[in-house]
Amino acid sequence: MAAFFLPHFVRKSAPMKAIILAAGHGSRLLPLTLTTPKCLVQVGGRAILDHQLDAVADAGFEGAVIVGGYRIEQVAAHLAARDGGVPTELVFNPFWAIANSIGSVWASRGFLEEPFALMNGDTLFDAAILRAALADEASGVKLVIEPLATPGLDDMLVEADGDAIVAVGKHLVGHQATDRSLGLIVSTGGGAYAEALRAVIGEEDGIHAYHHAVVRRVAETVGVRAVRIAGNVRWQEIDRPEDIALWQHDHDAPVGGASGS
Repeated sequence: MAAFFLPHFVRKSAPMKAIILAAGHGSRLLPLTLTTPKCLVQVGGRAILDHQLDAVADAGFEGAVIVGGYRIEQVAAHLAARDGGVPTELVFNPFWAIANSIGSVWASRGFLEEPFALMNGDTLFDAAILRAALADEASGVKLVIEPLATPGLDDMLVEADGDAIVAVGKHLVGHQATDRSLGLIVSTGGGAYAEALRAVIGEEDGIHAYHHAVVRRVAETVGVRAVRIAGNVRWQEIDRPEDIALWQHDHDAPVGGASGS
């Protein structure tokens, strides 16, 4: 059964955990999210969250922290009903309706000085991507990216110089976009990411920042390593109903129910 609590302190060192940001409403998926949290919308007959937790387990993580907000009671019930898999903990983001994704990262701050891999709750990954991210032996904060051919409407753009992240954001003013972010951030532990989070969210209007602003802050201070994925693996962000159809086409999956738990 999933534990459900608010973190008030930083734990001692622990094995690598996944942190899944799943608090938002998912308004671009309406009407599918009218009564269902986005992470429980079904893709290929299974909830997005189940796809993610299975990939996390296959990649060798020892636990997952899910940050919920919108209709969190449904997420709690769904986690409690899961049979096996990685141990999960559910954390509440009370700012889900007024803050951007950085609010969910703030809600998980008690886990950010331990090793973690942070991901958006609407992105499906082949387990091979997560394994590659964990296999990178460099220490510090890392961002998983892929080469940019044609920018998409919702892409988080990245300028990378070799293995170093130079800039990241929806709009790279004064920078040349070379790659796109998969929204997968890995830290081998330490305080760099948590310190950058405190700095960014403490700025004027900081609660409306995307959490990639934290990566940008780390890149400007101690540096962020780029981890590039191979071209034969797949990932898909589920932002709109057509993204579900695209995933189903790519995976030759039968069309299942629109939403559920």
